[in-house]
Amino acid sequence: MSKSKLIAISSAALFLVAGAASAEDLVFNLKNGTNSVLTRFHTSPVGVDKWEEDVFGPDVLNPGETIEITIADGRDVCEYDMRFEFSEDSDLDTTTDTQNLCELGEYTIHE
Repeated sequence: MSKSKLIAISSAALFLVAGAASAEDLVFNLKNGTNSVLTRFHTSPVGVDKWEEDVFGPDVLNPGETIEITIADGRDVCEYDMRFEFSEDSDLDTTTDTQNLCELGEYTIHE
């Protein structure tokens, strides 16, 4: 392989690795500060009109519990809309909020 071709391939590979590394996972602790079971938690970047899938999957977050949330969607954005859904026997309505998840270490949902 010629030296110039090797340099071009190496440069392209380095560019791809650098591009992939710029999108970091967003990690924060979510605490349920309510008296109700949090059954679903959805996030979507601000400006996206559709909620992403439920972060909890089959799990729930009981009152007073904390869970570490990782959003590894490959996006390079910080502002996310969040949607919180509670158990059917709860008096709480579905709640939404918007936060900068890059700067957020912990988020507590309150009644």
